[in-house]
Amino acid sequence: MERFLIIQTAFLGDLVLTLPMIQVLKDQFPQSSIDLLMIPSTHDAVKDNPLIAETIIYDKRSGNTGDLLSLGRKLKQKSYDVLISPHRSARSAVLSKLAGAKKSISFDTSSLSFLYGDTVKYRNDIHEIMRNLDLLRPLGIVMNEIVKPDMYIGETEKNIASRIIQDLELTDRRFVAVAHGSVWNTKRFPEEKFSSVIKELADSGIDSVLVGGKEDTASSERICSQVNSTYLRNLTGKLSIQVSSEIIRRASLLLTNDSAPLHIGNAVNTTVFAVFGSTVTNFGFFPYGREDRVYQVNGLECRPCGIHGKTKCPLGTLECMYRIDDAKIAADIIESVRKK
Repeated sequence: MERFLIIQTAFLGDLVLTLPMIQVLKDQFPQSSIDLLMIPSTHDAVKDNPLIAETIIYDKRSGNTGDLLSLGRKLKQKSYDVLISPHRSARSAVLSKLAGAKKSISFDTSSLSFLYGDTVKYRNDIHEIMRNLDLLRPLGIVMNEIVKPDMYIGETEKNIASRIIQDLELTDRRFVAVAHGSVWNTKRFPEEKFSSVIKELADSGIDSVLVGGKEDTASSERICSQVNSTYLRNLTGKLSIQVSSEIIRRASLLLTNDSAPLHIGNAVNTTVFAVFGSTVTNFGFFPYGREDRVYQVNGLECRPCGIHGKTKCPLGTLECMYRIDDAKIAADIIESVRKK
């Protein structure tokens, strides 16, 4: 088994949780070549990863069947020995078939799973990292514990982060990174709740830094307006994935929703305090660090309302978020930062 292809065309968080599988593969087959197929927006996260021989970009949102067929032909020319798809979409299954690898593996719950040569049971009771590692079982590799993702951050990106931290007059491990965004509205801790936490931190002399994508810019500006403090800095929409990851790495703590930054925080060994609203930790996307914490409302009959969250609360109350005690979160963060 010399040539591997991994297909992961989902969001950034899903890509980060796929990295341990690549790490274990490279460890077990050190002479192998591992390619990774992904979407354009996630490429920056792995462009400096030495374990990946080639990154293949596929813009699945183009909706062009011709692009899919053309990519399939290109993949077939590479003569892969093994193709593994943690992504369970029908599109990924079709690509797998078109690629014509000698061995193809995915989950039994994948769309068009019959197109794969081997399927592995999708277990609901374990972390997503361990689920992905289960896909290595047909290769004789059995892993029964979480393997932390390795984020390879380039020297250029590290230097950029250093300049930013210096310009903002911050001190390593003495500020809190706040990732307040999410693709799904019901997974977002309300802006006024984030503002309340940040105000408490500012009153205790603790700096906070907002991080996120360009789509979070308007929300960040509203939070900054509500907090109105020199202890809050806003980097939303200004950084690449790698620079954001380095800022998170150098923070004392990360406060985040159930979203991609949570998994980046674990990957770079930063303490993660995560807020879960419409989703639950049982889905397998929880933080697993020794000092990590999860804030959620237990016992709500309406929760969870979907595995990915929703664009709006089906009941119109978002009780799963509003009942979370922001004062408790602030107190816990203050205690954690002061211990370091």
